Amino acid sequence: MNFIGEINAAINNVVWGPVMLTLLIGVGLYLSIKTKFMQFGKFGYMMKNTILSVFSKNQHQKDSSGVSPFQAVATAMAGTIGTGSIAGLATAIVSGGPGAVFWMWISALLGMVTKYSEIVLSLKYREKNENDQWVGGPMYYIKNGLNLKWLAALFAIFAMIACLGTGNATQSNSIAIALESTAGVSPYITGIVLTVIAAAVILGGMRRIASVNEKLVPFMAVSFVICAVLALIFNIKEVPAAFALIFREAFNFKAAAGGTAGYGIMVAMHYGFSRGVFSNEAGLGSAPIAHAASSTKDPVRQGLWGMFEVFFTTIIICTLSALVILTTGIWESGEVQGAALSIASFNTIFPGIGGLIVTAATVFFALSTILGWAYYGEVSMEYLSHNSKTAVMIYRLVYVGFVFVGAVGSLDLIWSISETMNGLMAIPNLIGIIGLSRVIKTATKEHFDRLK
Repeated sequence: MNFIGEINAAINNVVWGPVMLTLLIGVGLYLSIKTKFMQFGKFGYMMKNTILSVFSKNQHQKDSSGVSPFQAVATAMAGTIGTGSIAGLATAIVSGGPGAVFWMWISALLGMVTKYSEIVLSLKYREKNENDQWVGGPMYYIKNGLNLKWLAALFAIFAMIACLGTGNATQSNSIAIALESTAGVSPYITGIVLTVIAAAVILGGMRRIASVNEKLVPFMAVSFVICAVLALIFNIKEVPAAFALIFREAFNFKAAAGGTAGYGIMVAMHYGFSRGVFSNEAGLGSAPIAHAASSTKDPVRQGLWGMFEVFFTTIIICTLSALVILTTGIWESGEVQGAALSIASFNTIFPGIGGLIVTAATVFFALSTILGWAYYGEVSMEYLSHNSKTAVMIYRLVYVGFVFVGAVGSLDLIWSISETMNGLMAIPNLIGIIGLSRVIKTATKEHFDRLK
């Protein structure tokens, strides 16, 4: 295990070094300029055509070639609103200091346009598989848009592996830790139960996954927001100080946490951006795979949901989680990490009940992510195997097996490997986005010209 950890650490230092941080910031800024900073200028339009239109019939219409726009969104958000919003955020604060939260915000503001761009390209270059269903994602727009089949295959390989860690093992690991610390449930029991549930849904394919997530995602997201807001109301006097701490530590070259470990601005940026990407997935190219399955014909309208996903997961949910943690002060000891830190923080405000709130949120968030990322890995395998049903079924079974592995595995190693795979996924995807940026600009301009 130590040998694997050392190899991964060496790769991770390169993948998430200054080059990757610069690339993520640069691509987000470049696309923002290309689209005239639509995350700000079109914010109202985005909200009107996403969350405020959720009860519109158009969002729930589907045909034989795809799922409804809302089901596609629910599946993508299931993969996005995972434990990155709870355990990942807590890890960022402990490892990178409170300033990491600020850099998560920056990654989200720029990532809103990055994710929008991914989804627009995913719908424009998607294909129909042998079952006459829409499939798409970075591998398809890299292949069909840039004609770089080797780079498309590289993305699919990284994505297929990342799904086993980022969307699977880290999620079941967080569930196991939360249930063990709150209710004393053995990780082995958690692993077995999760594996059975995951198998029942995943083996049914995209339609069953989308059907479950359509009901699960709205319930879990709204419930957690309400609980976090109530926690902050009870601790409202500490909120201004928490915000001040975030901004101060974000630019403090000698920031320290718990009086034991020093954090430079690059460390805060590293954990802020890496955990930010883990939270909202902007730049990874994962969520567009789910959006491509939508029956909608307008890439821009579906792309707006991508902007909302990033805004909601990082600016809303992660900020609420961060404030609850920072206002309690428990993070300063450095002894509690991951989901356990969030549980301890909520317990400080709501003794007994707080732990149950975070545990329930962790279970629902992580379970929905496991289901959403199963589809990402499946499409990647389908692409690499040229639609081999046997290969896809084998991958499903391996994926289900990793649910158990994650539940009983080591948190540090699993998170570290997942972070590395995220970075490797992002590289070919960002290359594809930059190479097709003109297509994004044209599609955006045509959409808003039609409105005029």
